[in-house]
Amino acid sequence: MSRSFRVATVQFQHRAGDKDHNLGRIEHFAEAAAAAGAQIACLPEMCISGYWHLPRLDRGGLYELAEPVDGPSVSRVATLAENLGIGIGVGWLERDAHDRLYNAYRLCLPNGGGHTHRKLHAFEHPLISSGQDYTVFDTPWGVRMSILICWDNNLVENPRVAALRGAEVLLAPHQTGGTKSLSPKGMKHIPLRYWEERGQNPERLRREFQGPNGRGWLMRWLPARAHDNGLFIVFSNGVGRDEDELRTGNAMILDPYGDVLSESNSIGDDIVTADLDIEEVATSSGRRWMCGRRPNLYGSLAQRLGTELSPHATRFGLSRVGDVEFPI
Repeated sequence: MSRSFRVATVQFQHRAGDKDHNLGRIEHFAEAAAAAGAQIACLPEMCISGYWHLPRLDRGGLYELAEPVDGPSVSRVATLAENLGIGIGVGWLERDAHDRLYNAYRLCLPNGGGHTHRKLHAFEHPLISSGQDYTVFDTPWGVRMSILICWDNNLVENPRVAALRGAEVLLAPHQTGGTKSLSPKGMKHIPLRYWEERGQNPERLRREFQGPNGRGWLMRWLPARAHDNGLFIVFSNGVGRDEDELRTGNAMILDPYGDVLSESNSIGDDIVTADLDIEEVATSSGRRWMCGRRPNLYGSLAQRLGTELSPHATRFGLSRVGDVEFPI
């Protein structure tokens, strides 16, 4: 018997530190998702707080921006989820009861509950801590889900752990694309003027978003995460200028074989939906192959090589962003 589950995923351009504006956009897209019959609306990483201005904030700026999970911003989304009767996933800068900061993501459920994931590989600022556990949970719709934020998804071990813990759907909120990679064949910067001149030349920007610095980069690894682990993946992203980088959108939903069920090719804010047949997970190649695992051979997976980078060096190779020191 089919277990059908409709999801929506969003790309939108946030405003740095402008929570009221960002929450207004979140409300707009959550209402659109509910009108389309979706049970879940997945919005991007740090969509409440804003993202790439964080490395340039000092301690006071970070703590002024941060909120606890029961603070006004997430509470506003939680109330919206109850009123609309859907789950809404949002990212923000969390401040916990011990004054630690996290790049966090909350799936607010329509029953008033929810689940919070803290990014396992946080690199945005030395004062932002990395999370210490996976987030895998059952939902009111009978679907087991997990959340991994942006760079969490790049490391193959993380989606595999989610799958081994029974996740069928992975929410993957991001802020990515157009980022200068240290790898020769990795992403490269997209000129900011392409965004500023999108009104006169939209197709130039669309080619970049769909090319090797946007969708092309995602297609190198995102379908593999879905296929090898037998997971539906709901990918959300920012779009447009974020400080000195361009987010490329490409919001998409993939099935457990790595095929794209639905995606956006818009160069602006957008939402896409898809119906997931959860029964496909059990019969997918990834889940069948996982039955052939030999865990006794995998001890080296948990051994340190001595080449591991600190969290804040994972993206930059340095403890600074460009010419800007991290202010502590």
